[in-house]
Amino acid sequence: MTDIKELLLSRIRDVADYPEPGVMFKDITPLLADPAAFTALTDALADIAANTGATKVVGLEARGFILGAPVAVRAGLGFIPVRKAGKLPGATLRQAYDLEYGSAEIEVHAEDLTSADRVLIVDDVLATGGTAEAAIHLIQRAGAQVAGLAVLMELGFLDGRARLEPALAGAPLEALLQV
Repeated sequence: MTDIKELLLSRIRDVADYPEPGVMFKDITPLLADPAAFTALTDALADIAANTGATKVVGLEARGFILGAPVAVRAGLGFIPVRKAGKLPGATLRQAYDLEYGSAEIEVHAEDLTSADRVLIVDDVLATGGTAEAAIHLIQRAGAQVAGLAVLMELGFLDGRARLEPALAGAPLEALLQV
């Protein structure tokens, strides 16, 4: 596991003062551009999907789509996008959540998840946990069970894990990298 961590870390670029002064942005585009690193990441997340007994993978807009879709394919599972409100046609379930300054809403097609589903949520970064917490509630409202949450990296200093533990109710939270 140390080798994969080193590989992944070596392909994540720090961008200072983006999107605003004082923020150190973790850019994963070099990782995505490297087939060996992207494959290693996909394989590691697909292993987590298998270990949780997931039947579907949910990817959170937008980088969760990039990571979650190949994970679902590799694991032989269906992929469900959780989108920003207003982006999906048809009947949807919507969940509001608070941001640092304001609020937002995410949604999923109502028919995409059933009570038979165990869902692994995939995203690139766990920061404060607001979007992931909203996704957990959305999945539960759809009648499905959350099998776990898997992220490429966790920004531990923002304490998202502590926020999510009650909502996860014992389901695992797996971060390949701690930053």
